[in-house]
Order: sequence, then C-alpha cells, then structure tokens
Amino acid sequence: MPSNVAPAPGTGTSSAAGAEAVVPAEAVTPLIRGIAVLRRLTDADGVSSLSGLERSTGLARSTVDRITATLARRGYVRLDGRDAVLAPRLMELGNAYLAALRLPRLLDAHADALADELDESVSLAVGDQDGIRFIHQATRRRAMSLSFRIGDLLPAERTAPGPLFATEWGDREWARWHERRAADPEDRGFPAVPARSRPIEYGEDDRNDEKDRIGANRTNPTNRKNGKDLTAAQDLTVGKDLTVGKDLTVGKSLAADRPEEPGAGRSARRLPTLGDDFEQRTAEAREVGWALDDQLIEPGLVALSMPVREAGRIACVVSVVSHTSRHTAADLRDTLLPRLRKAVAAMERELREAQHAESATPTPRATAAPSGLAVWTGASKQELGREFIESLARGLTVITAFGEGRAELNLTEVAQATGLARATARRALITLEHLGYVTAHDRVFRLTPRVLGLGFPPLSRTSLAEIAAPHLTELSQRLHDSVSLAVLTGDEIQYTGRVSTSRVMSVHITIGTRLPAYPTALGRVMLADLPEPPLTELLPLTPRTITDPARLKAVLDRVREEGYALVDEELEVGLRSVAVPVRERGGRVVAAVNVAMHSSRRTPEECVAEVLPELRAAVGRIEEDLWVAGRFRRVPRT
Repeated sequence: MPSNVAPAPGTGTSSAAGAEAVVPAEAVTPLIRGIAVLRRLTDADGVSSLSGLERSTGLARSTVDRITATLARRGYVRLDGRDAVLAPRLMELGNAYLAALRLPRLLDAHADALADELDESVSLAVGDQDGIRFIHQATRRRAMSLSFRIGDLLPAERTAPGPLFATEWGDREWARWHERRAADPEDRGFPAVPARSRPIEYGEDDRNDEKDRIGANRTNPTNRKNGKDLTAAQDLTVGKDLTVGKDLTVGKSLAADRPEEPGAGRSARRLPTLGDDFEQRTAEAREVGWALDDQLIEPGLVALSMPVREAGRIACVVSVVSHTSRHTAADLRDTLLPRLRKAVAAMERELREAQHAESATPTPRATAAPSGLAVWTGASKQELGREFIESLARGLTVITAFGEGRAELNLTEVAQATGLARATARRALITLEHLGYVTAHDRVFRLTPRVLGLGFPPLSRTSLAEIAAPHLTELSQRLHDSVSLAVLTGDEIQYTGRVSTSRVMSVHITIGTRLPAYPTALGRVMLADLPEPPLTELLPLTPRTITDPARLKAVLDRVREEGYALVDEELEVGLRSVAVPVRERGGRVVAAVNVAMHSSRRTPEECVAEVLPELRAAVGRIEEDLWVAGRFRRVPRT
C-alpha cells in the first residue's frame, strides 16, 4: 500500500494489522486486488482515472485495466474514457448485507416517521469494529443539512452512537481502539469526517495552568456527578468551559490567546483532543442509556442517540441529529429524549414481533443457484479473453449469496446459492474473511457492515437522472436521435435528463424545461398510470392536438395497455416522439424516456418497428439499476 494513502480503519491501523500482513495461502489474490480498486473508487467519491487507481493501489496498470474491465463486465463500474465510474449495480453487494441484517426493512419506516414528527434528521447505525456505520438516513432538506450517507464509516469516539456500542466492548475491542487512535492520530482513515486536530504540545507554564484548572474543577461540588469527579474533557461535552469541536479542534490551549511567555516550551505534553474522553462517555452511556454528540464531528453538529436492543444486545442505534442554530446538545436531550424513547420502544417491539413471526414460520436459508452464472462467466471469458478475471467475478458473487432469510450460511449453502464449486466458494470465503467482509463462527459465515464500504456511500445519493444518464447517451448514439428523461409535476412534464444530436433539424430542449403533459408522449405514459389524470385546459397547440377529454382518455387507456405512447405533431408541427414509462420496484411509474425526431426522419410505423424495441431495452436497463439503487433508499427523481 503506498505510504501516502491512509489505510482504512481495522485494515492496517489496529491490532488486526499484524494478522492482515499475512495473507492466507488459499486467499484469492485477484479478489483482494479487485476489492482494493473498489475501495479506492469509493474513497474517491465514485470516480477515478485509471492512472489514479494505479497510483493509489500500487498495482500495475495492466492489472488495473483487467480489474476494471471485469468490474465493467459485471456492471459494477462504467468505463468513461480514461475514468472508471462506480455504477448503481454495485449496490447489490451492500443490499445483500442490508437484506441479511433485516433492520432496514423493519425499522426504516419508524426512523422516517420520527424524522417527520421532530422535523430533524434521523439515522440508524450499526457498530463496525471501532467505528460506526450508517444503515439508514432520513435527512431534512435545509440550507444546513446532514451530508452523511448510508455506508459512511465514522470513528466511534466522535459520535453519539459510539459510546453506546462501546458499552459492549471487551478488552480486545478497547485495545484495538487505543492502537488505532495511536496509529491514526488525525482520523485520516475516516474520509467521511473532518480530520481530528494534531496533538497539541504546549509549555510548562501552560501545563501548570491546565493542572490548576482541572484541580479546581475536581474540588468544585458543581462539577461532581454521582460522587465521581468529572474530567475536563467530560465537562466539555456538556457545554462547560470549552466546547468540543470548537476550541479543541483548532488546537488552542487554555492560554492560547495570551502572548507566549519567554522560555515556554521547556517541557511539553499533549493537550486533550477529540475523543480523549471516550471511555468516560462510554461509562456515562452505560449508566443513563443514551449519549450525546456535542460538536465532536464538526462545529454546529449535535446529536442524541439511544440503542435499539434485540434479545438483550444492541442491534443498532437511532440518532436524532440537529444543528446548534436549532438546538444545543442539552436542549436536544431535554426536549427530544422522551420522544426518542417512545420511538425506540416501538422499534424494539417491531423486532420482537418479527422474531416471533420468523420463529413460527422459518425460511430456508439457501436458495437455488442463480441461473446462468457459469454460462455468463464462460461467455465473458470468451469475449474478453485474459482481460476478464473469472476468480474476481466469482468471489464478488459470493457476497450476493447472503440476503433476507440467508443471514447465516455454511459453505455448502454458499456453494448452492452461487452455483460455485465448494472449493471455489471456500477460497472466496477465506479471502473475504481475511479482508473483514465476512465473519465465521462454528463453520457458519455472516456478512459484516464493512461490505457497505464497497461503493455504497457515493452511490447512495445517486438520483434517477444520474442513473439514467449513461443509458440515454448510449441510446442516442445507437439511434442518432435526441433522447430525454422527464418526470410528471402536476399536469406538466419536467425534463430531468437530455442527450441531443447534432443535426440541422433537431429537437432543442434544455433540462428543467416544462411542457404540458397531455400533448406529449412523455406526459401520456405518465398520465396513463394515474387513476384520475388531470385533463383540463386541453388547448390546441397544433391542428392535430387532441383536445377532447373523452378522446384523450381513450388514448390514455390504449397507452396503458400497450405500454408506450407515440405522439405525432401534437405538440409542434414536424415533431414526432415515442415514449416508454420508467417504473420503480413496486411497479409505479416514476418517470418516462422518449426518443424525439423530425417527422421526416421516420414514419410512425418505423418508430414502432425500429425505435420502440431499442427504447424499451434502454428503459429496462435503467429500471434494473433503479431497482438495485432503490431497494433500501428513496432515489431522488431529479
């Protein structure tokens, strides 16, 4: 690993570092390298040049080319010139973990309802070694809004959920945490958070001032709680003296604003930095059952957290997140804690009922092998030759063997679920366990939260327009006509994606343009999905525009039955368009894609015979990506 790249937490900065330096003899090297490329793409927010991947991974350029070609064949990345771009289908790896976990399916609606009730952002997180990783975000849209994403990893000591998870740590986990803190003093291994301040060295005089201040606090009865002395760092978390995230993050001592004394610095020691009070905060969280984050991540960000327990253990932690312009940390606790307790009680009840239902009707853990896996890998190898790394594709497929009802699988079940030979599945599992993506206990394997680190954070904010963009471009290049994506807003369509052609006579419409829905093919395929489409004010835009409501309703009925709309010169003379709806996982129409052209280019019959099959195929690919991306999150339409 290049020295200028900070290793990820738990992979090279903790007690596991020594173990990870020794790669198991049966590990699959191409799988290790392929996952390294995916991690670097994730750290780069989903896009990196191939030469950048070569530098950041330390792999040869030929190896990077083969890995990205294999990932592109799998649909996990898209090669755009000299860049590799993460593709929505990669989210199926994280989806496998979330489905096996069950918590998003059971608790997301509760978190969303709490966010609506409080008008604050709400998140669900699970523990990931000495960090916490988000599995759901219900974010409020404001000028100052939360930027964390599903899959983001945060250091436990700089969060509200962290102390709660740490109440269940043993000596091994605490040792790992101390080693990581020493090896990564600025939290560079956590790209989702601002770097922690460097350890601050200060002089003897300042050290004595600090001692005096801490001594005064310890003798002050107002700074005692339950008969125990509060440390200076503990006082900071409740807003006394200094504020964590402000004075400490800029690295100032208590006397930082006064002129430097001559001779200061003869001896030095480290000032407290963010997270130094973590063990004390953990003790408090164990006692009171909740925890606060008072600007530990960055100034202004406050959070209140409570654990959600299942069978006596912490299943996840729910957090209410706000800004100091709306709530102080103390106000957040005093005002919202009762409502948070109520929401947690409802979540725990949901988990108990689900556990009871699952016990009453157990689901088989393994399913039939995915159809065509061996055929697909064989065809890919034949097409790409040595550029296709079969062991990488097969290794990643092992992750998708897990899912709902398949949280724990033994080797035989993994082999059955993937269609792989037992020996191949075994080597892949050994590799994934070595990298921390699965755990093994009594010959049973489980996915870990680290799987979410494979592309999920940057992809979890992808909009429908971004998902559709490469497919629109490909379709336009195949047909040499303009292609558009639009959504329905009331009785109008709004263009959210667009690829134009370079012709003397072409359709020129910009993103954001709004048009009436009734005389457009895009509008009609979306109106046809509504139980009561708005059919008022049908104005004649051309001599061919349908303005009779009864006639237009009959047209919409036919569109609904045939699955497409063709509009011929009803919006503008000379303009012909054919459109197909885009449906989400539940079957509801959320958008539409059209191909538009001058009427001299093709007859209506040629549009149906030549354009419609290509259009439907492109929309099918958009829907496949949309269904993967939207399985555990709401995909923004624009």
